[in-house]
This record gives sequence, C-alpha cells and structure tokens, in this order.
Amino acid sequence: MTAARRSRVLDLFAGPGGWSEGLRALGLTDLGIEIDPAVCATRAAAGHATIRADVAAYPTTPLRGKVAGLIGSPPCQTFSSAGLRAGNTDLPLCHQALDDLAHGHDTRASLRTACVDPRSLLVVEPLRYALDLRPDWVALEEVPAVQPLFEHTARLLAGVGYSTWTGVLNAADFGLAQTRRRAFLIASRTRPALPPEPTHADGGTPADLFGNGLPPWRTMRDVLGCPPGLVVTRGKHTTGGSTFPTTGPSWALTGRARSWLLKVGNRPAATRRRLDQPAPTLLFGKALNDVSWIDADGTPIRRLAVDEAATLQGFPAPYPWAGSRTKQFEQIGNAVPPPLATSLLRPLVPAALEVAA
Repeated sequence: MTAARRSRVLDLFAGPGGWSEGLRALGLTDLGIEIDPAVCATRAAAGHATIRADVAAYPTTPLRGKVAGLIGSPPCQTFSSAGLRAGNTDLPLCHQALDDLAHGHDTRASLRTACVDPRSLLVVEPLRYALDLRPDWVALEEVPAVQPLFEHTARLLAGVGYSTWTGVLNAADFGLAQTRRRAFLIASRTRPALPPEPTHADGGTPADLFGNGLPPWRTMRDVLGCPPGLVVTRGKHTTGGSTFPTTGPSWALTGRARSWLLKVGNRPAATRRRLDQPAPTLLFGKALNDVSWIDADGTPIRRLAVDEAATLQGFPAPYPWAGSRTKQFEQIGNAVPPPLATSLLRPLVPAALEVAA
C-alpha cells in the first residue's frame, strides 16, 4: 500500500470543516465533497481541499484504491428534532436501500422517489462509498434518531470484515462547552473499533489508584469569559444603576451581570443554561432568532454572536465563515465539533500519522 493511499481521507458532506479541523490537529488533511457554495467558500478560506459536487451523484470508480479513511456526516434535517422528522416515515426505505447496496443492487433512484423527503436517503451514501472503496477505517456522525440506521450499517460493514462500534456521545465529555449529543459509527479493518475515552465528566471524577480523575465539563464562561456587551445592573425604570462592560474582570460585575443565560428555542420550555454551565445543543436554521442571551428574569439581552457560536462549537478563532449571517450560523450548527472529531479519529489513524510524520 502506498503512502499516498494510506494518508488520503475522504470527507462526505464535508461541511465547513469540523472533521477537517479535527484531522488537522492530528497532522492530517482530508478531501471534502460538498455541494453548498457558501460552505465550499468557508472550506477554501480555511485551507481545506474540496470537490464541489453532490455526494449522491458522485462516482466512486475514480477513487478506488486511493482512500484510506472515510468520513461522513449526512444532512440531518429530515431526522432532527428541530425539523419535521420526515425521516422517521422514510426509515423503512432507508433500511431497504442499505440492504440492497450490501447485496450489490443500487435501488437509490427508485426509493428516493418514494421518500416523503428525498434527503432522507442521503444517510445510506457512506455505505455505498465504503463498499466500493473499502477504506481502512470509517467514521460517521448523525443526530441520535439515526442510530438504528447506523446499527444496520455497522452490521453490514461487519459482514465484509470491519470491526465496528456505534453509540451516542456527548461532546461535553470531550472538552466542548456544549452538551451536544450525536450518534457515531466507527469501523476499522486494521484494529478494534472502540469509542474514544472521555476527557471530562459532569462534575468531574476523583483521582484514584488508576489515575488523576477527569476534570468537570467546561462551561460557557470557561471558553467565552463574560459575553461582550454592556450590562446594566438595575432595571431600566430605576435610578442609580451601574453599567459594566462584560469584557472586564468578573469580579467587577454584580451577581446579575454574571447571571446571563443562553436560551435556545422560542417556546416557554425552551432550554436555558447559565454561564457557569455548558451550552445546550446549538440549533439554528429556523430557530436562529431564538438563540439569545437573556438575564435571570428572562429579559432579552441580545442574540448569540457568530464568533461565540463558533467558539462554543469548538472552532478556532477567528475562523473564516463565508455566506450570510444566517448561513454562517447554519454551518456552525451542522458541523462536527473539532475537539470531538480529534478524540474520535485519534485511535483510528495511527498508521496514517506515521506516514504524515
């Protein structure tokens, strides 16, 4: 096997670079396939190689023998709790497509026409690429609702010689200041497929004979400090209030100034988190206007800023986001957090690391 083959990673539905940044931390690069022009512009500005194309239409034949690792994060809108969940209705068709591909029959075109939302069938694309290209390892990510399809995919990959693991991981357990839960599938032809070891824990864990224990989850304050802006320590209709910049030291702020909450959603039961907690899962798209800072009594302060959202998602600052403000938030919310990507990929790619070094 050549060094070029062993070090090449193909990233399906590549997005703005979550997986790519995770690989970059390991000294590796990927080649992404992405159709959205704004996302491609972000990737280009960040230095990530990209083919602008439709993953479902792209031929695998030119890639055979050239791919060591395969990454995939299919679009999740049809399965996400933030959407209409048409994917739930389409699940039987997705399962059928997986079985058909495993038996050498490509029925995607006919099954796509039967789907409530044709995008649902994109979740089977990683299996098509894996069966055609036989990479050394595979890493996939999706919303938890896709877990049954990942388990099905894992069984089919095990049938052709892969060690597999599937499960749901919380990004807060891997150093992200956000309790984002996502389903993952990892598979390897060269080593046992095992979940990554957490680096953090809710509340931390004590040291014992076997180690120093784990630090507690990181909080929004840990990564953002106090959000930028001005905080008035008394209500608008009272006199004598003081105004402090939240970029100043926290000891200079009153308890109220330190009690900002991040609210995600527009319903009465919308998730709210304090600055001394991790953020909830950041959901944008239609909910963009509802990801906002509020004070302790629920009074709106301002919307979450792009750079704050990117930091909470684990991207380095500054990151060259392209497109409209709405498009930038959409890219951030859809991306795999880079720290989690690094933790997940590190055990899969030691051979590639040796080549890259």
